[in-house]
Amino acid sequence: MKDLHSIPKPNWIKIKLPIESSRINHVKKILKMNLLHSVCEEALCPNLHECFNNKTATFMILGNICTRKCPFCAISNGRPRLINSDEPKKLSNTVLQMGIKYVVITSVARDDLKDGGAIQFVNCIKNLRMQKNIQIEILVPDFRNSLEYSIDIISKYPPDIFNHNLESIPRLYNIVRPGGNYHHSLKLLNIFKNKNPGIPTKSGLMLGLGETDREVIKVLQDLRNNSVDMLTLGQYLRPSISHLPVKRYVTPLKFQYFQKKALSMGFSNAFCGPLVRSSYHAHFQTQ
Repeated sequence: MKDLHSIPKPNWIKIKLPIESSRINHVKKILKMNLLHSVCEEALCPNLHECFNNKTATFMILGNICTRKCPFCAISNGRPRLINSDEPKKLSNTVLQMGIKYVVITSVARDDLKDGGAIQFVNCIKNLRMQKNIQIEILVPDFRNSLEYSIDIISKYPPDIFNHNLESIPRLYNIVRPGGNYHHSLKLLNIFKNKNPGIPTKSGLMLGLGETDREVIKVLQDLRNNSVDMLTLGQYLRPSISHLPVKRYVTPLKFQYFQKKALSMGFSNAFCGPLVRSSYHAHFQTQ
């Protein structure tokens, strides 16, 4: 079915997908063998082939069924399964098997859990810390029902980088993140930073959902006012016709403009571009 309201993709956003390589299939096989999920596959990330070819992946813990139904996201929603207690160990073994030295861990939203899944994040960090020279970034949900409790848990065994994405501007929150709250997400980032001042915090937005440039700049200032260190900005791409439509394609020059503005505000790192995702080339973002 053709979407009559879609905007044609400009040349800078078109991706030429390579033929499935043995390396890509090898990564998929390892994940499947260990009953692990990657956000690369579940969220239909456009960078999957590049990342899997480079033996990198963003691991998604706590299952692949989310308790929320955000209209921009391709991850399945519904009633999640029970937590897999073997997941942290299998994740650590997979990282070792793949030879990864920079690990990104994210999760679905688990509003059904008292801790929002924080304990499982910590168990994954503990297992990974048994390996040498591993850097760990976690990309957490908003812990809607357990904010301070969950942050207290993670602060006992913190990652090297703490990431939580705002995703969009306040005016669009009821549309883009109907289960979230803009100020709650800012508070989460702020509380973690206050408890862990030496650990970089990070956040990101998708552009192209109807925001104005001025609104983007205001969000960047809000992030800096809450001591967020690192930033990612990328182009929203519609996973299917049933998801939110793209309202505009932000040009590479405009992304460069936002990057310069962000750095002038004091962000230690700003990774901005059409195909940038929160964990895309995450290891380069720390350099």
